[in-house]
Amino acid sequence: MVKVDLKKEIPSYRARSGAFEIIDVPPLRYLMIDGEGDPNAQPYADAIATLFPVAYRLKFMSKRELDRDYVVMPLEALWWSDDMESFTSRRDKSHWQWTAMILTPDWITQDQFDRAIESTRGPAVDDLRLTALSEGRCVQTLHLGPFDEEGPVLEALHRGFIPAHGLRMTGRHHEIYLSDLRRTDPARLRTILRQPVEG
Repeated sequence: MVKVDLKKEIPSYRARSGAFEIIDVPPLRYLMIDGEGDPNAQPYADAIATLFPVAYRLKFMSKRELDRDYVVMPLEALWWSDDMESFTSRRDKSHWQWTAMILTPDWITQDQFDRAIESTRGPAVDDLRLTALSEGRCVQTLHLGPFDEEGPVLEALHRGFIPAHGLRMTGRHHEIYLSDLRRTDPARLRTILRQPVEG
């Protein structure tokens, strides 16, 4: 049985450090949980503690029922705020809103999802949903280092690259956490920063 790694099959899961790229992201389906506030607070931890057990249960169901194995994808999150400066210059996490999520293969059915959440205990399981996200045209880059050092990169993206290319921000700031947050030194973290655009 071949184990599918969607990171290698979907081009938008590759990015270069120090360079912004304009890409087109296809519609994709995610396990999602919404919340608000500092990601170091309990609600965000509860979301992660719910997402991964369900993601792994779906993987094992797929392998057993469909004879299709795959690598569980990394954690991702959408971030937004009424004041985008809370992301860039001030980094005021108390005003952040978020959707924590994990990409799920398109062959996973709603029935499998329903059965997975019925048999999984998690602090935020009642808030979990399986939803398609259509981002379309985006600009993205690879950030190397701690999350709290993203501010200057986002400032260059929002105030520099995007308007200089005749584009406007449309969707929510999107982060893809390629590193294992539990085992990686903050200085070595690899995070894709993505911003949907139009124009």
